[in-house]
Amino acid sequence: MDFLSREASPLPEALWKQIDATVVRAATRVLIGRRFLKLFGPLGIGVEHISVDDADNVEQVAEDGLITTRGRKVLEIPMIYDDFLLYARDLEAAERSGFPVDLSKAAAAAEACALKEDKLIFFGDSRVGYDGLLTAPGANKIERKDWSTGENAFTDIAAAIELLTEKGIYGPYALALSPDLYMQMQRLQPGTGLLEIDRVSKLVDGHVFKSPVLGRGKAVLVASDERNMDLVVGQDMAAAYLEQTELNHRLRVLETVLLRIKRSQAIVVFE
Repeated sequence: MDFLSREASPLPEALWKQIDATVVRAATRVLIGRRFLKLFGPLGIGVEHISVDDADNVEQVAEDGLITTRGRKVLEIPMIYDDFLLYARDLEAAERSGFPVDLSKAAAAAEACALKEDKLIFFGDSRVGYDGLLTAPGANKIERKDWSTGENAFTDIAAAIELLTEKGIYGPYALALSPDLYMQMQRLQPGTGLLEIDRVSKLVDGHVFKSPVLGRGKAVLVASDERNMDLVVGQDMAAAYLEQTELNHRLRVLETVLLRIKRSQAIVVFE
């Protein structure tokens, strides 16, 4: 069965290849969480649920001849999607002229899905019980000083790494920042000749990332080893054919992904 309904669509294979390349290229530019999280998968679109263990507390318990696993929950892997249209007249004009089809709408849909994925990674979704890096219960919290002055950013992040190390949680570390905090660190440190961002980057081996989904004034440090967390991928991002409506073609960019936090203590949120 072709879940993406491509075989039943009237679009030629060559156009599908162009759409695929456009979707991957656009999504890669935007995705941030995938740059530091280990991927578990792709598992396939038919894998709908995944177990999520509390790594420090998971255990099998036998009671009255019944064995269960405590510290484990099973979550549905949600689907993220965004739709777009290809106009029939545009496709016909491209075929007659030999010009490439304008796939700007496919790129926009892929970017929208990428932002939705990162929003799910960082903030989860409380409506359906998904935890994000900034909302996970049990994550460490550090009061953030003013990162636009002095060595506050460097000292706060160094303190966060020290906190994780004291708890036996080691690297690799990754730091995700809202754009405003990232820009605040683009300044020379007095007496060092170094930008604040360069000093911070050395603390985390260059794993500093900024994401627009974080809004303003938000930062999170994670020990991103797969022992602590990973990103479950069922269906990786791809385009599917939905229908022909009013002669035009409706397509959907979709994926199924879920952040799996195994040790919330491997997260430090700067508040």
